[in-house]
Amino acid sequence: MTALVYILGSTDNGAFKTYVGWTNDLERRVSQHNAGTGARSTRGRTWSLLYVEKHNTRSEAMSREWHLKRDRKFRKTLSQNFVPNT
Repeated sequence: MTALVYILGSTDNGAFKTYVGWTNDLERRVSQHNAGTGARSTRGRTWSLLYVEKHNTRSEAMSREWHLKRDRKFRKTLSQNFVPNT
C-alpha cells in the first residue's frame, strides 16, 4: 500500500494557512477538502496542493504527517512560493 503525505495551502483575507494530512487517494482527498467535506479546519476555503511525499506504509505516512505538522519553518518556506488559484 502506498500512503501519501500532503500539504495544502490557502489564503483568506491575506492570511496564509496550511493543512497537513495523509491519504491513499490524493485527488479524492483534495477534492473533499475543496468541497467542504474534508477536515473541519479546511472548510470554507479553496485549497491548492503545495507538497507531496510518498511512503510505503500507513504508519510511515502518519509519523511524517505528525512531524510536518510541527515543522512551521518548512511550511513557511512553502508559503513564500505560494501562488493562489484564481
